[in-house]
Amino acid sequence: MKKMFIVLILSFVLIISFQKTIVSSAKPTQDSEELRLQDMLMNMLTPYIEKDLNNYYYPKISKDFSPAVTPWKIEVIETRRVNGFRGFLLEITIEIEPTDGGHWVPIGKDRMTYEIPSGPRVKLIHHTHLKTYELPPE
Repeated sequence: MKKMFIVLILSFVLIISFQKTIVSSAKPTQDSEELRLQDMLMNMLTPYIEKDLNNYYYPKISKDFSPAVTPWKIEVIETRRVNGFRGFLLEITIEIEPTDGGHWVPIGKDRMTYEIPSGPRVKLIHHTHLKTYELPPE
């Protein structure tokens, strides 16, 4: 009887933790302070991202156009403080699918890590090109 009770309790705990994981990984469906702050950060980082993507994609992948960035399609993978609690040397790792800019057709997938210190500079510290997508015929 005790074993049955313990198994029931453990099953209940596993089901609840699994449901929380599913809920927490869902994309947001309504506005929040966190989402607005993330969107502001993506707006501010977009010029740096576009410049770095253009340096990578031209002329290796695309000679006809510069890759365009849509801030709402940037996925934040990780953020961290490099120098501990309340330190202002920060890193952000993002995944992005740059597009052709005209028809918004994705041209590739990249993972980029930026260092953001206090002060007006943003520095790309790591760029991994994950995929190149074949463009549809014109």
